[in-house]
Amino acid sequence: MDEKDFFDERQEKKLAPLTCPHCRQAGEYELGWLVRTKKRQLPGRADERDRARFAKARSYMVRRDDVVMCKNLRCRKRFDVSGVQSVAFLD
Repeated sequence: MDEKDFFDERQEKKLAPLTCPHCRQAGEYELGWLVRTKKRQLPGRADERDRARFAKARSYMVRRDDVVMCKNLRCRKRFDVSGVQSVAFLD
């Protein structure tokens, strides 16, 4: 079985406080996240190895956006979102 069979996926937007490195203006930016929540029970076609992997699986979020555009109208440059972690567990 594939890892995607263990999780339900949905997309969310969350706010993150970031500062533009070009103009130094701080602001709240919406970042896209892919939220994977663990299913309540394993699908029926699983074997022993899949059951062990499912027992260890945890719900988590993966950041989808790597670059955002500055909100300052004079700047409007794109910058990297390296200050926000890319994977977060939901437990």
